[in-house]
Amino acid sequence: MAAEGRQRIDKWLFFARAVKSRSLAAKLAVAGRVRINRDKATQASDLVKIGDVLTITLDGRILVWKVLAPGIRRGPAEEARTLYEDMSPAPTPKAETVPDAIAPLRDAGSGRPTKRERRQTDRLRDEN
Repeated sequence: MAAEGRQRIDKWLFFARAVKSRSLAAKLAVAGRVRINRDKATQASDLVKIGDVLTITLDGRILVWKVLAPGIRRGPAEEARTLYEDMSPAPTPKAETVPDAIAPLRDAGSGRPTKRERRQTDRLRDEN
């Protein structure tokens, strides 16, 4: 059925051990979390061939893999690593990450005003 040297994306992801099952690989492709040469894979039956670059979003990570061979079976991890070349960017070390927002410092017990303090503040505002 498929052209020589081509393989379904769900089978290839399963053989390359990107996911635990073929059904999870199919869901990943249908959800649009896999790109084949910058184009979103819309179906599990989309075909990959040698030389294609896959961008996979998986568990908060971005994997960039170049397809080196079609898979024959889901073998050991050493065999799975021969199916692709990992071109993923190196993850940033935890020490160099910039926090999104710095939490303001407060004295202990000086959080939100109590109901009584809120009424007092409202009275002050109404007096002006």
